[in-house]
Amino acid sequence: MLVVISLVVIMAAIAMASYGTGVTRSKEAVLKEDLFRLRDAIDQYNADKGSYPAALEDLVGDGYLRSLPEDPFTQSSATWQTISSEFDPTDPTALPGVFDVQSGALGQAIDGTVYADW
Repeated sequence: MLVVISLVVIMAAIAMASYGTGVTRSKEAVLKEDLFRLRDAIDQYNADKGSYPAALEDLVGDGYLRSLPEDPFTQSSATWQTISSEFDPTDPTALPGVFDVQSGALGQAIDGTVYADW
């Protein structure tokens, strides 16, 4: 009986570890998709208006996104880290805008990369 109970405990431990990895993988997939959609909306905004949006909220206000997605790790849409565009010496009146976006999540992905570098 002791052998059977120990086998069940071992199997449960393996299942829990596998479940945790599966949840993390799904969050990583959602994060990658959210970053792709945000970057695509920024590119569309730039192509249409000739400048980058001043803030991510401009993408929602101008109809490029229905709403800002939530970062699956921070569970907030306010933690996105924006990267501003560089100063354009050919157009000194142009204001810098949001050129790129990254996750505000701390930690490393399953593949060893840092979420904030995606």
